[in-house]
Amino acid sequence: MQYFDAVGRRKNAVARVRLTPGTGKRTANGRTMKNYLSRETLEMVVEQPLNIVNLSDKVDIKVNVNGGGLSGQAGAIRHGISRALIKYDEELRSALKKGGFLTRDPRMVERKKPGQPKARKRFQFSKR
Repeated sequence: MQYFDAVGRRKNAVARVRLTPGTGKRTANGRTMKNYLSRETLEMVVEQPLNIVNLSDKVDIKVNVNGGGLSGQAGAIRHGISRALIKYDEELRSALKKGGFLTRDPRMVERKKPGQPKARKRFQFSKR
């Protein structure tokens, strides 16, 4: 059986995506994508690359995702699906690139600095 693997990342989430020719079945961590993501907006985010290249019902997707929150995981899955689609068919690259799905979102949570309660927040200043 032929399959195409790819890794997608966003924030602290990492998604390992396996794309196989099929009927449009989607699973994430052993659960259906709809059940796992639980929000319609996140489901839409995951489906975006497939809708652009019109392959929604022609490929099955199996995802292992961990780290971060649901929103970051959805972004990571989208990134992984986009990368896997390029391995599936190189000609889809321009459409996915144009949609901005191949760019890894570099925004990360800023680290907490010592002597401060959060990354940027300071303790209240007292002159006396």
